Amino acid sequence: MPGTELDVMIERYHHALDAFVRGDPALQKELFSRRDDVTLANPLGPPVRGWHNIEKVMDRAASYLREGKPNTFERLSSYTGPDLAYMVEIERTHAKVDGSPEALPVSLRVTTIFRLEDDQWKVLHRHADPITTPRPAATIVQRS
Repeated sequence: MPGTELDVMIERYHHALDAFVRGDPALQKELFSRRDDVTLANPLGPPVRGWHNIEKVMDRAASYLREGKPNTFERLSSYTGPDLAYMVEIERTHAKVDGSPEALPVSLRVTTIFRLEDDQWKVLHRHADPITTPRPAATIVQRS
């Protein structure tokens, strides 16, 4: 993604994700928009909209993680416009998840949308899920 300010934002975003997998959501929170249309779809629950909902979801998700190793990021696609940008990445790390005694591998498929707000890039939307390998079609069926 070209653009000095956006490159700096993405570097901060990746650094904040390293802190997140150690159980600290503070840096990640700083990067999200505070506007009403901000959204987050994390792998532990349904999508939420609005800063106050996102803050609660981030705190909950981070509480399940500790002692995470730095993430690696595989960029699959990206685009930058004058006031919107996106990137699709695979994030990989190892972390102690939900009280596990050992660090386990974690891989997420992530789409992040950034918006220029008051001359600063902010995260407008993040969607992360664990689908990083092919799966059978039956996995999308909800059973009662």
